[in-house]
Amino acid sequence: MPIIVNLDVMLAKRKMRSKELAERIGITEQNVSLLKSGKVKGIRFDTLEKICEVLQCQPGDILVFEAESAGILP
Repeated sequence: MPIIVNLDVMLAKRKMRSKELAERIGITEQNVSLLKSGKVKGIRFDTLEKICEVLQCQPGDILVFEAESAGILP
């Protein structure tokens, strides 16, 4: 998948556990786990906004597009 989810990296940088993030943004810990693993097909913008607000980051810190993974050459 060409979109890489780096939520676990941001959580580690902020020294925050998935459970705390889930509580602060109002989703289940299971959904945070699914986001971290990249096993979701989408994310609501309001959820992404809350994650960025809590972790004090930009969406690009969490979601990265890797062209090589998609078979797209620069």
